[in-house]
Amino acid sequence: MKIYTRHGDKGKTQIIGSTMVDKDDTRVEAYGTVDELNSWIGYTAANLNQATANLQSELEEIQQLLFDVGRDLATPATDQKHDYVFTTAIADQQTKWLEDRIDAYVAATPTINRFILPGGSPQAAALHVARTITRRAERCIVALQGQAAINPNTLVFINRLSDYFFAAARYANVQNGETDIFLPKW
Repeated sequence: MKIYTRHGDKGKTQIIGSTMVDKDDTRVEAYGTVDELNSWIGYTAANLNQATANLQSELEEIQQLLFDVGRDLATPATDQKHDYVFTTAIADQQTKWLEDRIDAYVAATPTINRFILPGGSPQAAALHVARTITRRAERCIVALQGQAAINPNTLVFINRLSDYFFAAARYANVQNGETDIFLPKW
């Protein structure tokens, strides 16, 4: 199987359902940003240390879920062949799982009453980058949602995922014996 199609040579790509769209299409931007996030999570997972190794399985689960998100975003709701996507991919249970993890990490970290800067340990810094890529993916999904029907659970999941990365970054700092970097009080 060849991995190149030459469609990209003309600035086009094929989405699920065989429709050709421009590479800067809102749908392509949304699932492409989710793909970027997924790759960054892989990088982050590859750089966990002994203190943060317990995050490995969660990050791998999130990568699997992001593949489902990407599939949802790459599939137009009008595509009859793939209508199963909206009923089998991201649902309330995946968002609930994230919320449970967020609550656990918040409980395991010191209370904060001011803004923190992204950073601390290398693992926390990488998780903060994941948070910002997730926020960009969220903006792309909102733009797509304004143009096409999407799985409504996708946006909720992505919104919660950025909160997960914030909480996990703080947890990674605690696990590494690092303190968060606080902004001075205003």
